Amino acid sequence: MFYKDKLCLVTGPSGFVGTHMVQALLAAGARVRAPVHERPMIVQDPQIELVTADLTDQGQCRRVMAGVQYVFHCAGAVSAAGVTVHNPMSAITANLTLTANVLEAAMATGVERILIFGSSTGYPVADYPIREEEMWSGPPHPSYFGYGWMRRYLECMAEFVHQRGVKVALVRPTAIYGRHDNFSADTSHVIPALIRKAVNGMDPFEVWGTGDEIRDFLHVEDMVRGCLLAVEKVSVFDPVNIGYGQVITVRDIVETILRVVGHDGRIFFDASKPTTIPVRMVDVTKAREWLGFEPSITLENGLMDTVKWFRDNCLVVK
Repeated sequence: MFYKDKLCLVTGPSGFVGTHMVQALLAAGARVRAPVHERPMIVQDPQIELVTADLTDQGQCRRVMAGVQYVFHCAGAVSAAGVTVHNPMSAITANLTLTANVLEAAMATGVERILIFGSSTGYPVADYPIREEEMWSGPPHPSYFGYGWMRRYLECMAEFVHQRGVKVALVRPTAIYGRHDNFSADTSHVIPALIRKAVNGMDPFEVWGTGDEIRDFLHVEDMVRGCLLAVEKVSVFDPVNIGYGQVITVRDIVETILRVVGHDGRIFFDASKPTTIPVRMVDVTKAREWLGFEPSITLENGLMDTVKWFRDNCLVVK
């Protein structure tokens, strides 16, 4: 019962990852403080201490961290193939500013432990499951030049704070999906984008890229469970890949989603549209051996659950 009665701050508690993190911490018996700025909370529970705060302001950031033992930094902007076409600096600027503020406040207020997310976008190109220690063995893939280098620098900032007494758990997750994901036509990642198109009956069924791209997809609930294990067991600034441990092509994920949805549209792969790195595999040996982490949700079951949630909640999204 590592988290029982611990005061935990979850940044971005109304976002995709933050929502699941709040739920997991409550289930673990933690007391949760949730700073809300613009987006309302999805999780409603009397055990949650809601506070209004803009974490881009250092004073407000320190205020919400007063008395907090563990911080789970889930706030931030994400990058996707369609996002960076229109504003390639948006996710970079937002993440640098916000994470720097959160790390500074954690150090200033005496937080014991903090979870920071790295990213597999920072890894160099590899056609095999890449290990944590290979992050700096080469540059990121050109499609991740801005975002990947930003993620690397965030890790450097986290290491600086760790050297000054705050225990840092550094997790590098693979591509995640699940309930409460972003299904926007403009900013969604591959799985929610494909689910939206399939449920809405797109025919021909357009897919960006060739379909031969290789990915490791992990359900968000499994990823969050891995994060809680990392904060408990490896808050020593030693990065851990959290992934499913098996890869699949985008072509196969498309066929699985169409089968789950029950849509038989003709598939059309458009290689002229923006895509990212063609192959991404991560080695999950450390997560298995250090954390005892194994994914519990199969890809098909996770997709069935996500599709059901989308149908129940998001059919207005086009």
